[in-house]
Amino acid sequence: MEKEKQLLLLCRQLIEQMLNWGDSNIWGNDDFEQLSQQIFDKTRVQLSVSTLKRIWGKVRYESFPNAATLNALAGFLDYTSWRDFRQHYQVNGVVEQPAETISHEIPIPPAIPPSKPHMRYVWFGSAVLLVLGALFFMSSKRNKPVDPASIKFSSKKVSDDLPNSVVFNYDASAFHSDSVFIQQSWDPNRREQVPGDGKQFTSIYYNPGYFIAKLIVDGYVKKTTSVFIKTKGWKGILDHQPIPVYLSPEEIKGQGFMGIDAKLMQQKLGIPVFNNTWVKFANIREFPGINADNFTMDCTLRNTSTPGESACAKADLTILGNGTAIVIPIVNKGCISDMGILTGTAWVSGKDHDLSAFGTDMSQFQNLRCTVKDHFLRIYLNDKQIFEFKQADTMGRIVGIRFEFEGPGEVKQYKLETPGGAVYAEQF
Repeated sequence: MEKEKQLLLLCRQLIEQMLNWGDSNIWGNDDFEQLSQQIFDKTRVQLSVSTLKRIWGKVRYESFPNAATLNALAGFLDYTSWRDFRQHYQVNGVVEQPAETISHEIPIPPAIPPSKPHMRYVWFGSAVLLVLGALFFMSSKRNKPVDPASIKFSSKKVSDDLPNSVVFNYDASAFHSDSVFIQQSWDPNRREQVPGDGKQFTSIYYNPGYFIAKLIVDGYVKKTTSVFIKTKGWKGILDHQPIPVYLSPEEIKGQGFMGIDAKLMQQKLGIPVFNNTWVKFANIREFPGINADNFTMDCTLRNTSTPGESACAKADLTILGNGTAIVIPIVNKGCISDMGILTGTAWVSGKDHDLSAFGTDMSQFQNLRCTVKDHFLRIYLNDKQIFEFKQADTMGRIVGIRFEFEGPGEVKQYKLETPGGAVYAEQF
C-alpha cells in the first residue's frame, strides 16, 4: 500500500505539472471544479470536488481511492489504466520519479582577461549573452503561473425562450495567448475561437439543458460557468442540422399520451426513414424537494416506428443533473450492441458489457423505472431489475427530464419522487 501511495503522490505531481496552475496548496474550490470537469471531458468519468480534495489532502480521509477513481486519474494522464501507470513508473518494486526538467539557467563562464585581437569576440559573446538573457527573462515572465483571480468568465441569457443567445463576459488577457476558445458545453464541436484580449462573446443555444460552458486557453480549461436554458413545461424538438425543428404544445399532445406520429415527422423533416433521427420531449427546470441521492423515476413509453422507418426503434430516458446525467436506453432486441448507459458517473457501453436485458419489443408500451439510493443506481424494466451500478459521486441536483425517440414515440405517464418528499407526476 505504501508504494501505491507513492504512485498516487507522483500522479498528483504529474497532473499539477500538466495543469501549470501553480502551487496546489493554494488551490481553491473553483480549481477543483475545473479539474473535475477536465477529467470528465477527457475520460467521461465524473470525479466529485470532494473526491479530488481528498486525493490532494485538503480533506482528511483514511481510505485509498477506489479502482475507478485511480483509472480516471491515469486516463487523464493518457494511460490506459492505473495498472498501466504503475507499470510505467514502478521498476522492480521501486517507484521511479520522472526525469527532472532541464534547467533554463544560462551558465556564465569565468572571466578570462582577453588580449586585444580577441576583444571583438568578447563584445560579440557579451551581446549574445544579453540577448539570451532577455529571451530567458521574457520566457520566464510568459511562463509565470497566472493568478486564477485574474481570469474572468461569466454568462447572461438574453431571453427565456428557444433558441436563446448567451452573452459571455471573459478576460484571459493574463495568458498572452492567441489560442483562446469558448465552448458551449461538453461537446467540442460547439467550440469557437475568441480574441485573447477580448472581453465579450455571444453564442446561440438551440436546445434546453444545464450546460457547463468553458473558457479554454492553450488547450486547457481555465474557468467554467453554468448556462441554464429552461423550458416552459414540455417542449418537443426534432433533431435537425443546423437548426432543430420546434413542435407546438398542440402537436405533441395526443389522446392519452405525449408524442408525435410518423406522418408529422415526415411532414416536418421531409424524410420517410428515421434511423439516427431523434425527437425529444424535454421538461427542463428545477424540481424542488427531489433529492438526487434518493429518488425514483417511473415512466411508460414506446417507439411507434415501423421496421422500415427505424431499424432499432430506440428510446432514451434522461434525468439531468447540474453537470452530469443518467441516460437509460431501451431498444429492439437485436440492437443492444449499439447502445450505452450513462450512470451519472460512468459510461457503460454495450460493446463490452452484456446489456441484452435492455432489449425489448419497442412497439408495445414498456414500463421503465430507475431508483437512486445509498449511491446505487438500479434500473427496472416491466418490474424486473435489469441493472445495478454503484455511483462514485452524486448528481448534484435534478434540473430536467427528457424522453428521446429514434423516430416517432409516445409517453403515457411519468412519476418522479423522493420517498417521503416531493412528487412530480403526469398522466398524459
